[in-house]
Amino acid sequence: MENAIELRHITKTFGKKVTANKDVSLEVRKGEILSLLGENGSGKTTLMNMIAGIYYPDEGEILVNGQPAEIRSPKDAFDLGIAMIHQHFKLVDVFTAVENIALGLEKGQKYDLKEIRKKAGEICRKYHFDLNLDQKIYEMSVSQKQTLEIVKALFRGADILILDEPTAVLTPQETEKLFDVLRNMRKDNKSVVLITHKLREVMEISNRVAILRKGEYVGTVETKDATESLLTEMMVGQKVELNIRRSTPENPLKRLEIRNLSVTSREGIKVLDNISFDVYSGEILGIAGISGNGQKELLEAVAGLQTVEEGGSIKYYPEGRGGAMQLLGMTPRKIRDAGIHLSFVPEDRLGMGLVGSMGMTDNMMLKSYDSGKSFLTDRKGPRELAEKVKEELGVVTPGINTPVSRLSGGNVQKVLVGREIAANPVVLMTAYAVRGLDINTSYTIYNLLNEQKERGVAVIYVGEDLDVLLDLCDRILVLCGGKENGVLDGRAATKEQVGLLMTNLKKGGGEA
Repeated sequence: MENAIELRHITKTFGKKVTANKDVSLEVRKGEILSLLGENGSGKTTLMNMIAGIYYPDEGEILVNGQPAEIRSPKDAFDLGIAMIHQHFKLVDVFTAVENIALGLEKGQKYDLKEIRKKAGEICRKYHFDLNLDQKIYEMSVSQKQTLEIVKALFRGADILILDEPTAVLTPQETEKLFDVLRNMRKDNKSVVLITHKLREVMEISNRVAILRKGEYVGTVETKDATESLLTEMMVGQKVELNIRRSTPENPLKRLEIRNLSVTSREGIKVLDNISFDVYSGEILGIAGISGNGQKELLEAVAGLQTVEEGGSIKYYPEGRGGAMQLLGMTPRKIRDAGIHLSFVPEDRLGMGLVGSMGMTDNMMLKSYDSGKSFLTDRKGPRELAEKVKEELGVVTPGINTPVSRLSGGNVQKVLVGREIAANPVVLMTAYAVRGLDINTSYTIYNLLNEQKERGVAVIYVGEDLDVLLDLCDRILVLCGGKENGVLDGRAATKEQVGLLMTNLKKGGGEA
C-alpha cells in the first residue's frame, strides 16, 4: 500500500534538556486509520504537530506522497493536504457553520457564501455528516463542532487528517457517528491518524497502531493481530494489569444528602436544576453527562465554591451518632474548621488545584500553611508528604521543588490526587481525574480511588469514559441539561443506557 506520509529519523528537542522525539521513523498509509499510542509525555502530539506545521524538526525528513516536504507552517501543511483537528476547536461562536468554513478561504478566493454552502453540502452528503450549515456555533453540541472542523478541513482539500483525542467528550452514540464518518473517509482513500488513550476504540476503528515510548518509536502492529495487554506492554515497557477491581460496598452509611440543588451561572444560565441524590461511605458514585451539563458546578457546590439558590440543601452526616450538618452557605475553610474532611480534585489542575509556579512541597503546604504554632510556616511535614507522594505514586520530577507546571499532565494529576488523599478524607470528589492521562497512570488513579472506597471513604467520580464508569462505579448518576436523569446500578447498566440518558431528558428521574 502506498504511503501518504513517511517520517525518517525525526528528532525534536526543547531547550537543552527536553527531547520530545528521538530518531522516530514511521509511515501513514493511504486509505488507512492509524492510531498513535503512548504514555503522557511520550511525544505523540509533538510528532503530529511537526506534520501539521506547528513545530519544525531539528533533525530528520518528512515525505508526503513520496516527495520530501518542507512543512514550516500550518499553511504549508494545508497546501500538502494535511489538517489537524485539535481538542480545542478553532471556531467563531457567533458565526454560522458556513461562515466559519468561509473564514478558511485563501487570499484572492471569491467570497460567495452560496457557492461555499453548496460545496460544503456536497461534502456532508458524500461522507454522511449530520450538520446544519446555517446553525450558529454557540447552538451546536461538541459533536457538531467537531464535525464542522472536519468539514472545514475537507473543504480545503485535506487528504490526511490528524485527530487529537477526538472522542474525549463524546457520548457512545456520537462516537459511533464519528467512526462511521472516518470509515467513509477511509473508503475514499483518505488517511486518518488518531491520537488517543482509549484502547477499546483503537481496537474497533484502526487498521494499524503505532506506539511511542519516552519520545522514541517502539513499533507498529496490525490491529487485527493486537490485544489491549500487548499494546499496553509496548507503551509502558512492562506488563500492566488492565482489570479494574470493584469490591462490594460494606456497611454503606449515608455521608451526603443533596436535595433540590440549583445553580445559576454568572451569565444567568441555570446549570443545575433541582438535583437530589445521596452519597454513601464505602462506595464510588459516578456522575455521567455530556461535558458542560453541570458536573463541575455540582462538585464545586458541595465543596463550598458555588453559590446555590434558595431551597437547596447539602447535608453532611458525620461518622458516629452525630446529627446532620448543613453545608450550604459554608466556605471551604468553614467546612474544614467544622472538622469535615472533604477532599476535592478539581477539573482545572493548575488553575484551581495546584499553583504551577510552586514545587511539590509548597503545593502540599497549601493544605496546612495556617496550622503552625508560630508565624513561621512549617515545611518539614509538607516536605515529607511530597517525598511520600513522589515515591508511592511514581511522580517523575527532577526534584520536589521543581515547579509543577513543568511536569507532564499525568504527573501533575498524581501530585494533586496524592495531596488530597493524604488529607484522610471522609468524602473524596474527583472531576475528570484521568482526562488526557495515559493508560498506566489512569489505572494508578483507579486503584487509588478503590483503596479509598475500601477504607470507607465516600468517593464521587466525574468521568467521561463510560466503559470506565461502568467498570469502576457502584452507582451512576446521569445528568442531562443540568437535570438529574436517573441513577443506575453500575454493575447492571449498559453503555447504551447511560448514553441515551445523557442525551434524552426523561420525565421524572430517580432510581432506574
